[in-house]
Amino acid sequence: MTSDASMDPVRDAPPWRGIDLPGLGPIEVRDSGPATGVHDQPTVMLLHGWTTSADLNWCRAYGPLAGWRGGRTRLVTWDHRGHGARGLRTGTTTDLNNLADDAAAIARALGIERAVAVGYSMGGAVAQVLWRRHHDLVAGLVLGATAARFAVDDRQRQDFDMIGRGVGTSRLLETMGCGGPAWRFARWLGDRRAGGSISSGDAAFDKWAWQETRAGVLSRVLAAGRDLGRFDSTGWLDGIDVPHAVLVCEKDETVPTVRQRELVAALPHPTVHRMAADHAACVTRPELFVPALTAALEAVLPSE
Repeated sequence: MTSDASMDPVRDAPPWRGIDLPGLGPIEVRDSGPATGVHDQPTVMLLHGWTTSADLNWCRAYGPLAGWRGGRTRLVTWDHRGHGARGLRTGTTTDLNNLADDAAAIARALGIERAVAVGYSMGGAVAQVLWRRHHDLVAGLVLGATAARFAVDDRQRQDFDMIGRGVGTSRLLETMGCGGPAWRFARWLGDRRAGGSISSGDAAFDKWAWQETRAGVLSRVLAAGRDLGRFDSTGWLDGIDVPHAVLVCEKDETVPTVRQRELVAALPHPTVHRMAADHAACVTRPELFVPALTAALEAVLPSE
């Protein structure tokens, strides 16, 4: 990464806009504003992955997408409930249905009638649920580094069970004012299971990335992860009736590539865009991720 990008990873991001969600309260979203020029193109809604923030997940794509198609497409993204510094702290639960309903509420508050939902990792599951629960809102789907189910074998189920057991403990630590130590312990466990810390190779960026992650509420993040382990769209995935594309990371161990290929096989008519990269491709391999993302969007959006 260049030094400029290290100093400001989100310099090309859409501006923040405050809106109010009925029954949930205020939230800030990144919104490039109503599209200019071509007005019949749907908005692109970017749904980030588990434990990250919108900015961490999409920072490499903000600049390219801002100029894509002559800048005539509206980009909207936000931190999921409990995630990042700006995710909703209201509501009594944090599961995939909540996150999909939040997305629909944000779209309605912004006057968006139709949108292409682009989901990465957990965001891909949220996008699938969004199509199922708010069918009229979704004009297309781009599903990246994600799956139709995340816990298949015994080890994976044990991993997600461990996440679930951490919800109550982390909530107790937060009430005691120990949210920071709880996050540090969670990071240590994650690094240990991954065989070492995942780094971009840029110290300034990595420090910022950790701050983005730690800004979330750990108990709510873990609750979303617990629900991710229960997610299974295999019974209804073949009913998706909007244009859809899949980004497959061919070296992924976080969401195993075999799970991503199973998603492709279960979908009715996907276009498939493969990257020779691991799960962090959206951050560490923008030279692969951005072309795959824009090609997938071209496949599902109406032609100009």
